[in-house]
Amino acid sequence: AYIKIWRHKMATRHQVRQAVVSLLYAREMGSCNEEFVEEFLEEKKIRNDQRSLALSLFHGILEHAEGLDALLNARLKEWKINEIGSIERAVLRLGAYEMKFTPTDKAVIINEGIELGKELGGDSAPKFINGVLDALKADL
Repeated sequence: AYIKIWRHKMATRHQVRQAVVSLLYAREMGSCNEEFVEEFLEEKKIRNDQRSLALSLFHGILEHAEGLDALLNARLKEWKINEIGSIERAVLRLGAYEMKFTPTDKAVIINEGIELGKELGGDSAPKFINGVLDALKADL
């Protein structure tokens, strides 16, 4: 008899970050209640420890939004956090939160921010995100 072995591929930390950025974006667009969050994470196959991480990051960012925005505004030269693109804003808030509240290596956080900017943001997003997070890293 032939038995097929089924493997559940776990979401990577990068996929968790993509999901958090997407949820922050959805929340800004006004379509993000707890039911939406649960369904979105399930649809993206973000489960168990990764699901806990995603929820921890998402809720942490919302809880500390004012402080994070103040940290970011201090490093934005020409604009304020509310004047930049929604995706860039979400990536920067995630990066600032991770730098301030998690033990994740700051170089990893900056690299992830750049990658998220390339995948989800505009043409200038990666360089912009790099500059802001790099300035934040120097000050934290």
